Amino acid sequence: MAQQQLKLSREEKGFKLRSGHSIPAVGLGTWRAGSQASHSVFTAVLEAGYRHIDTAWQYGVQEEVGQSLQAAVKAGIERKDLFITSKIWCTELPPDRVRPALMNTLQELKLDYLDLYLIHWPFHLRESAGRPPKAGDILEFDMEGVWREMEKLVKDKLVRDIGICNFTLKKLNKLLSFAQIMPSVCQMEMHPGWRNDKILEACKRNGIHVTAYSPLGSQEGRDLIHDPVVEKIAGKLNKSPGQVLVKWAIQRGTSVIPKSGNPDRIKENIMVFDWEIPEQDFHALCTISDQKRVLDGEELFVNKTEGPFRSVAEVWDHED
Repeated sequence: MAQQQLKLSREEKGFKLRSGHSIPAVGLGTWRAGSQASHSVFTAVLEAGYRHIDTAWQYGVQEEVGQSLQAAVKAGIERKDLFITSKIWCTELPPDRVRPALMNTLQELKLDYLDLYLIHWPFHLRESAGRPPKAGDILEFDMEGVWREMEKLVKDKLVRDIGICNFTLKKLNKLLSFAQIMPSVCQMEMHPGWRNDKILEACKRNGIHVTAYSPLGSQEGRDLIHDPVVEKIAGKLNKSPGQVLVKWAIQRGTSVIPKSGNPDRIKENIMVFDWEIPEQDFHALCTISDQKRVLDGEELFVNKTEGPFRSVAEVWDHED
């Protein structure tokens, strides 16, 4: 499939959402940030010029992120110039727990509102669910009931935009059948080793912006930083492999949230606005074979004997 490219000018470092708000093209991811979270966010915002921070209750770092955001505001960064994303976890998906979950997140982040609130995974887990889940740990997910509560958060100005993560086409179509406020953003794993073309095209058709997570792959699953195609293009352009991977995501029309605890890498990953990946090299990145997810949800949702999901293929509705 031919990949469309999108070019952003140096001044235009973001994408317009269907709500009219803008999401910065590059954000800092905080998954597995651990004790580095506070320092990473402080470095990103005050030293590297990031305005988009992506976090989640499940990451366990929201209080540290909140402390750094407060420090940034005290240093003169205006809240209205920041774009803060968080996500509701699977244990909080009874509809009556949506608002309390958000209020807890706002308290941890020391914020009055979120720019974007996402459903982290479209599965409802029991509070004490094991990994892998035991029989009875995966509960019925009332998608419509949860979305209605998400919509109320927008109407009450606690959240500016709402969206989804880790959805399949089947689940996206179900959501679109009843949504009164459409999802503004769909966040998915995307990188040259897992292009996820089908969901990207479906979101574009429906006016839903896509944010790419794990854009650099993963040292455990798919180390794209050392992929020979990526390294060759990086050498040719005199850029780092990380910069090439971030730029590839932006040229596809997605925002992107690379994670790093290294201050130099944090600064490097956002230096992607005054150059382009040439078409031939962009195409080479779009045609890397051996497409495979890094984060497949197996540990969270698959119980091979008891179900209800006995395989990764079932988690992803057999769409891969």
